[in-house]
Amino acid sequence: MTNIRNGDWVVVADGEKALILENRTDGEDPFLEVIRKEHEENPPDREQKTDRPGRGHDTGPNQRSGMDEADFHELQKERFADDLADILYRYAHRGRFDRMVLVAGPQVLGNIRPALHKEVSDRIVGEVHKVLTNHPVREIEKIVKDTLADAA
Repeated sequence: MTNIRNGDWVVVADGEKALILENRTDGEDPFLEVIRKEHEENPPDREQKTDRPGRGHDTGPNQRSGMDEADFHELQKERFADDLADILYRYAHRGRFDRMVLVAGPQVLGNIRPALHKEVSDRIVGEVHKVLTNHPVREIEKIVKDTLADAA
């Protein structure tokens, strides 16, 4: 990993929200400015389901078993990762950033990494494995700076 530089992007994401920030100074005293906010409504799974789980016949007489139902809340988180990856690809393709630090929890990182286009993943210079979407930008600056410095 490396220190953050002037012009580097910091993308802070969870399964429903993302902040795209740009560093306006250097790694010694980063000043992150919000470029874009993404937020997607994702109610709990129980609020997204309309029917009871399906039932199927078993081989025994008069036996029926319940079928597993999709977790719509988790599926929406995966879709959000795909949407964010598309947004980052469009920015990278237009040359809006050269380097990026990705900040997200392990599960979100696991969802977004395979969705990232090579043009985006090649620009990742560091990762911070924390959920910081609800933190103030000043705290994000400090945590990103300290985490990247410790990893260097």
